[in-house]
Parts: sequence; C-alpha cells; structure tokens
Amino acid sequence: MNRRLLAALALAGVFAATAASAEITVGVSLGSTGPGSSLGIPYKNAFQLVPKTLGGEPVKYIILDDQSKPDEAAKNARKFVTEDKVDAMMGSNGVPSAVAMIQVAAENKTPMIALTPVPPLSPDRLHWTFVVPQPTELMMSAVVEHLKAHGAKSVGYIGFSDTWGDLVHNALQSLAPAGGFKIITNERYARADTSVTGQVLKIMAANPDVVVVGGSGTGGALPQIALRERGYKGAIYHNHGTVNLAFIKVGGKAVEGAIAPTGALIVAEELPASFPTKKVSLDFVKRYESSFGAGSRNAFAGYSYDGVALLNAAVPVALKKAKPGTPEFREALRAALENVKNIIGTHGVYNMSASNHNGLDDRGRVLVDVSNGQWRLMK
Repeated sequence: MNRRLLAALALAGVFAATAASAEITVGVSLGSTGPGSSLGIPYKNAFQLVPKTLGGEPVKYIILDDQSKPDEAAKNARKFVTEDKVDAMMGSNGVPSAVAMIQVAAENKTPMIALTPVPPLSPDRLHWTFVVPQPTELMMSAVVEHLKAHGAKSVGYIGFSDTWGDLVHNALQSLAPAGGFKIITNERYARADTSVTGQVLKIMAANPDVVVVGGSGTGGALPQIALRERGYKGAIYHNHGTVNLAFIKVGGKAVEGAIAPTGALIVAEELPASFPTKKVSLDFVKRYESSFGAGSRNAFAGYSYDGVALLNAAVPVALKKAKPGTPEFREALRAALENVKNIIGTHGVYNMSASNHNGLDDRGRVLVDVSNGQWRLMK
C-alpha cells in the first residue's frame, strides 16, 4: 500500500510540475507615464479585463512602464527576454518605443505583438512581429475618401516630429493622387511641446482647404486648438491615434467637429446589427466602462484586448509542438500567429498570413467626429 501511495504521490508530482511548466509568460511594456501616458494608461487598463489563461493554460503578464521613452522600452524588452524568459512580448503605445522593442524581439527570436502601427520592417524584424492596430494607410484611406467626396484640393499637414508623424504623412502622401489633392504644408512639433504657434501661422498663410493632424493622444489636440484660436474655419482631420476621451477633455470646444478614423468599438452602439465586430465591441465597451467609468471607452484598450485574443488563438496550436519557456515554443507560437484566421476582435476581423502580419481590412475602420463632446459615428 505504501509503495502504491508513494507511486501515486510521485505521479501527482510529475503532473503538478508539468502543469506549472505550462504557464505562459508575456512581457508588456507601456508608456503609462511620460508624454504618451494618455494612451499608455488605457492600454494598461485593458489587462485587468483579459482572461487569466491563454489557450486554456495559465498566463502571467509582466507589465512594466517605459515612461514613453524608446530606450526604456528597449531596456524592458531586454529584461523580458534575458531575465523573465518570456514566451512573447507586447507593446508599446508609441511608435518609436514599439520599434525599439521589435529590434530586441528579432534579435532574441521572440514573438512580438506590436500595439501601435509601425513603419515598414525589414524581413528579419517582420518575421517575429505581429501588428494589432490598423495600418496607417488603411485608416487614412477613410480620411482621403471623405476629402475627395467633399472636394478638398489642398491639405495642410502638421504632425509629430517622430516616426508617428512620418507614418501619417507618408500614408496621406501616398493616397493624395487618388484623392485628387496636394499637401501644401508639412509642419512638425515634438510630443512634449506646449505651443505650435509658429507652425500654425505657416499653415494659415498657406490657406489649405483642410488640415490633417499627425499627432496622437492629448498631444493631437494642440494643433486643433491653435488653429481654431487663429480663426481657421476649414475642416480638421486626425488619425486613429487621437480617438479617446482625453483628447476631448483637453481640447474642449475647440475640438468640436474634429474628424478621425478609428476602430468600430468607439461607436459600438451605433453600428448596424450585421457589423461583424459589434457583439465583441459592445461586450468590451460595457466591461471597460463598468470598471473605468462612463465614457472612458477608447481605441487603445481595444488594441491590448485584441492582441491577447490573437495570442489566445495561437497558443493551443503552439502547445501541440513545444512547452512554454523554450525556443521551440516561441517559434511554434510565431508560426501559429502567422496562421490565425477569422479572429473577431474589438477593432476588426484578423486574418494573418506569411505576407500579412496585421490581417485587417476595411471592416476595421469607421469615420467618427466630435459632436457635443463625444466621438460619434459619421453618417
């Protein structure tokens, strides 16, 4: 009897060890402080709402603040791979910070879920990176369609003096011929700037039909406020990096009428019943606002949630080939992410492939505007 008991205990120990080794570890770096915090905090909040498992296995999220600084994001990423031995990384809420993490992920062959749009990547970096947000060109195409429909012929541009400002400008420039307009200014400002008076005066002198802002978060409100204070009467368009409540709180009446592309979760209640993401978006918005207050919905928290959904779909496939915590599992997870299909998130329907590590289409974007202090679906 004692031998049988000992054998049973030993077997139980083996199963316990196997279960423990099956825990999946994900490193998350976000700018919850610094100039990008109005985005980073919602990204972080979403992790309070995600499941405690991935593919049915327990998951541990190690969430670090990168202070909205690329060097800190890279430092966090190196810690994840060298000390925490993570199976995947997620981050960050700023393009430069995400690019810094991507480099570390590629060097260490670790799957990277980018939570912000990124510039075109070299093949070695793209191999390990999967991008959750809609590509900038996809989102700005909605703006360009609206510009063309309303006969705009000249566009003034002002954006961040970093990779994000470049991404928005380059997308707009590539779409300009099809839209039938010319970009006649390309003004820039830093994320931490508190004034854009000089840049706005140049835009006013050029007198464009409309202005497009390549900022994000609360920083995206600065040019709009300055333009309205100087008497600019034309339409002002933004991008999907500005669609949150903080933008409206900072801009006040000056941002009334601001137009931007975004994922459908922002206006989930206004979507037609047949819209593919409506059910998921509504559920997420209800739970998010229950936790963080009425009107707190934002696109950024949805990106975190969708990134977790992609991992959840890929993990069961990877587990059939290797155990978490090993190079083999990381490669299996990367391959599985590359083949996820029809994953309905809060922002759209994801269909990955070897040549497309984003997988979203036109179902991932709508146009919204600020009306009476709220983001509303444009009809």
